[in-house]
Amino acid sequence: MNRVLPYIQIARPDHWFKNVFMLLGVVLAFFYLQETCTLESWNVMIYRLCLGFFATCIVASSNYVINEILDAPTDRSHPTKRNRPIPSGKVSLPLAYFLWLFLAVIGLGASWTLGKPFFFSALTLWIMGMIYNIPPVRSKEWIYLDVISESVNNPLRLLLGWYAITDVSAQIPPISLIISYWMVGAFFMATKRFAELRWIGNKEVAAAYRASFRYYTETNLLVSMFIYAVASALFLGVFIVRYHVELIFSVPFLAGFFGYYLYIGLKPDSPVQHPEHLYKETGLMMYLFFCTVLFFVLMFIRIPVMHKIFNVESTRVPELWTIGEENFPRNPETSTNGDDSKNSF
Repeated sequence: MNRVLPYIQIARPDHWFKNVFMLLGVVLAFFYLQETCTLESWNVMIYRLCLGFFATCIVASSNYVINEILDAPTDRSHPTKRNRPIPSGKVSLPLAYFLWLFLAVIGLGASWTLGKPFFFSALTLWIMGMIYNIPPVRSKEWIYLDVISESVNNPLRLLLGWYAITDVSAQIPPISLIISYWMVGAFFMATKRFAELRWIGNKEVAAAYRASFRYYTETNLLVSMFIYAVASALFLGVFIVRYHVELIFSVPFLAGFFGYYLYIGLKPDSPVQHPEHLYKETGLMMYLFFCTVLFFVLMFIRIPVMHKIFNVESTRVPELWTIGEENFPRNPETSTNGDDSKNSF
């Protein structure tokens, strides 16, 4: 086990927690594809979700392995990462490269069984891992591009969650929400960079560990975090007004989550340096769970008076519950059959 454990560690199974970001794609699929997400297809959906989560985790682990391999020379300059399996000499590099390709074959092979849309989303996730890690591009060495290229995994996970439910490539989630999700990831990643820079505390040591730290400062990282948060809010607003105005009730709580995360990110030796361990932050996880449940519930509720107040059309998607007046006029081009069967308060 002493020989095997380092190879398990470089695959980072403890980072699989990040794939919880697939959840939004699953929620959207249930919302937009209610005609296919039925009790009769429940067993199939559970199977696809489990297989999709497994495939995503294995593809991500392949990316983690190549990250560990190519980061080893600079990790030796980091106060704690020098103890990782490869920098500390516990792993054979030829076997590590074999593990990288082996995991990719297993993960992408499992992805193929879920249909081409899921497969190509998983393949893109794997390719982004190469762009992020492998020279001459190695985007992780470039200021701002490191954050943007790494956080693109957020919308990719959204697509993987979506295509775990449906294999129809013509159906995609709203672009505005995809971009918003991307910017959320950028905010998280920039906060991580900020916390790392503060914790290392030495510009030269930080630059030896990661080249982008030659140009990062606490000031420009804070500014970038603000920009990413604003961009995320802007595109989320576009999604809410365009698709489901009832979600406006979740905005104050989502803003609170940004504030909560920033508060944790500003702590000395902040835990956001290790996102895979954030599940240990009980308060943050409980608040995230609340926001997720609220978002999910609001997706399936229609409040007609909200459409009048904001002068927007009613949702095109059949809701599960209507709160308030039931004679709210729908746009005839976007209305759906079966409205009379919906529940209402």
